[in-house]
Amino acid sequence: MRLIVPLLFLATAPLIAGCDRQKAEEPQAPAAKQEAKGADRSHKGEAAPTVKFKNPDGGEFDLSKFKGTPVLVNLWASWCAPCIKELPTLQQLEQAQLPDGKLGVIAVSQDMAPQGSVEEFLAERDLGRFAAFHDEEMKLTDALKIQVMPTTILYDSEGREVWRYVGDLDWTGEEAAKLLAELGPPKKS
Repeated sequence: MRLIVPLLFLATAPLIAGCDRQKAEEPQAPAAKQEAKGADRSHKGEAAPTVKFKNPDGGEFDLSKFKGTPVLVNLWASWCAPCIKELPTLQQLEQAQLPDGKLGVIAVSQDMAPQGSVEEFLAERDLGRFAAFHDEEMKLTDALKIQVMPTTILYDSEGREVWRYVGDLDWTGEEAAKLLAELGPPKKS
């Protein structure tokens, strides 16, 4: 009998220790909240990164080219189903903004494949050049600390982040209109 009690203790000790480990790991939940779908304003006011990526013609490009004009920057990849789902609504938004030029809209592929394969992918889906920007080294993803695709970031005319939207969204819908209204009226020059 004396031998059974110590053996029982030894047999249950790892189970008890495991429970403690579970409790210690629970506080990691806030990281999951960062990746939750929706608007994230925790980077508000941060300057757009100065990293270079390719424009649709294959030349170097960076977000400073939009200085003076607000821009909506979408990071997407051809292997990302939610990205593909939202690209047509981004194209509609981009087309609606063309006449007055009050908002630039670009989608930057984070595919590591050559730019030609991205262009072919877009052509198969009848998506415009707004989405043919390409960052095969994923410099934007790194600079912006993006963990989920798609992620779309709105920059004001000064190149400062207003918000980022994590996950896909219908960019022609009411929620998108409310988010874009946060830019306020265009600044007078």
